[in-house]
Amino acid sequence: MIDRNEALRKLAMNVARYSGIAPLAKPLMGGLGAILMLHHVSNDAPKPLGLNAHLTITPGFLDEVVTLMKQMGYAFVDMDEAVARIRKPSSERFATITADDGYRDNFVEALPVLEKHAAPITVYVAPGLVEGAVDVWWELLEDIVTKANAVRLPVDGVEMMFDCADPVAKCDSFSRILNHLSQNVAEEDQRDVLRNIAGEAGIDAQGVGRSNVMEWDELRRMADHPLVTIGAHTVHHYSLKRLSEEHALSEMADAAIRIAEVTGETPCHMAFPYGFSSAVGRREVELARKAGFASAVTTRHGLIRPGHARHLRALPRISLNGRYQNVGYVRTMLSGVTTPLANAGKHLVTV
Repeated sequence: MIDRNEALRKLAMNVARYSGIAPLAKPLMGGLGAILMLHHVSNDAPKPLGLNAHLTITPGFLDEVVTLMKQMGYAFVDMDEAVARIRKPSSERFATITADDGYRDNFVEALPVLEKHAAPITVYVAPGLVEGAVDVWWELLEDIVTKANAVRLPVDGVEMMFDCADPVAKCDSFSRILNHLSQNVAEEDQRDVLRNIAGEAGIDAQGVGRSNVMEWDELRRMADHPLVTIGAHTVHHYSLKRLSEEHALSEMADAAIRIAEVTGETPCHMAFPYGFSSAVGRREVELARKAGFASAVTTRHGLIRPGHARHLRALPRISLNGRYQNVGYVRTMLSGVTTPLANAGKHLVTV
């Protein structure tokens, strides 16, 4: 299902691409480089409703993108080198690849592609997801609305019924429930709420909750790979802006401690969960500095520019996702023309 905003974004990118604006803009607007963002990299077929399909690209598409960018003159570097190049720019554009959440397919399906290209990757890990203390709740919610005919959920003290009788109703209910959980249910309570409605739908939430996330043994093996850097993604993948300052800081600092205990290496880089404006702002950026991270990335859309040397803990990324699985779109995004379009005219994207 393509929403209206997505259709408009694709139209704008196609206009920029086919009109010749994007190629002309790149020398002026292409910046220093790009931080690419992945989630799932898999050839598995999407679930029937495809509600989270945007989080997945195929290994073949990843291969196409890296091949294209190398042909365009990008040097693929690790996150340490990316920070060094932001602090001391060179004429050579760089790219660094990042992946959020620590999904198993990053190891099994993405890493072989990256080995082919000698392209480093930083995998941002949330220990709570690894250990099952929290769930990959957006995937669990998709399974719930797929199976159920209706979902009962208390909203502001009143039991609401969300219709799931047909695919259109299921998609609508998924969006409404997701927004309710993200805005009205405390981060620490989301798991219990979802597991209750999963039980009513006859779904084993234990199995769905972390089945796609790597276990510590797999993460140790991945951490030992010369192309891999393990970064932090907080402990519980909570939306930090919804937490107290003390709690948000502990989510960041404790994640680094836990990852170091398991891998033997303290992470220097982190990714803010969700990463958009309602999840991370200036307070969270300052807390990342206090927690000792050399860099932190958001999910804001943008290229890296010289001014980011002053904003190393508020770095934007270019999302490689299932909605734009076409190298033509990637080429247009790398030109820089989409950065101001997505950010109210701003070229230097922070928080």
